[in-house]
Amino acid sequence: MSGHSKWNNIKRKKEATDAAKAKIFTKIGREISVVVREGGPDPNNNSKLRDLIAKAKSQNVPNENIDRLIKKAAGGGDKNNYETMVYEGYGPNGVAVIVECLTDNKNRTAGNVRHFFDKYGGNLGATGCVSFLFSEKGVVILEHEGELDEDTVLEDVMELGGDDMTFDEESVEIVCDPAVVSDLREGLTAKGYLVVSAEVAQLPSTYVTLTDEDHIKKMNLLLEHLEDDDDVQNVWHNWEMPDEE
Repeated sequence: MSGHSKWNNIKRKKEATDAAKAKIFTKIGREISVVVREGGPDPNNNSKLRDLIAKAKSQNVPNENIDRLIKKAAGGGDKNNYETMVYEGYGPNGVAVIVECLTDNKNRTAGNVRHFFDKYGGNLGATGCVSFLFSEKGVVILEHEGELDEDTVLEDVMELGGDDMTFDEESVEIVCDPAVVSDLREGLTAKGYLVVSAEVAQLPSTYVTLTDEDHIKKMNLLLEHLEDDDDVQNVWHNWEMPDEE
C-alpha cells in the first residue's frame, strides 16, 4: 500500500477545496441531507452524521454552516432526493477510476462523467470493470511532523481496532475495517492525536505509474474536472501519483 501517495492525494484535494469552499459546502450538504434523512439529525444517535461533521470541520466548514445544513435536512428544507450512483472506467494508460456521486439528475451526472472520461483520454466502462481491483477499507490519517513515536502510535492503533499502519515523516495512515472507522477516529482524538481525515475509501490492490507527460497531464485534468463537479462526492483511482516536493 502506498501511504505517502494517498496523503498526497488528500493534500491535493484539500488545496483544491480551500480555493473553492463553495464546492465543498455543496458536497458536504448533500451528504448531510442523505444521512439525516436516513438516521436522524442527532449525531449522538447517528454515527454517519458524526463522521460527516468531523469531515466538514477538517475541511474548514464553519460550525454555523454545519448546523444550518443539519436543520435544513431535518426540517425538509432540502427538497432534492439524492441518489447514489457509482461509475467505473479507465483513465489514460489504463488507470482504474471509480467515481462516487450523489445526484438528483442521473442523466446530467452520467453525461458529465462520460464527457470528462472521453475528453481526457479515458473511457467509461460497465459496472464491475475496475471495482475488482479495489477493496473497501476505513482510512484514518493523522498529522505527524516528527513529534509522534511510531511504537506508541501503533500500540494505540491496534488497541482501537486498526489493522495496518504506514508511518512517514509527515503523516500516519491507518487502515481498518470500514465498520470501525468512526470508533477509531473518536478513540484517537480522545488520546490527543490530530485526525486529519477519516473515511471509508476504495483502496487499490495494484498501482499504475504514468511516465508519458501527455498521460500525466490528461490524468490530472480528468481528476480535477471530476472532483470539481457538484454531483461527484469521491474519486478513487490506482494512479501512483508522484510525490510532491
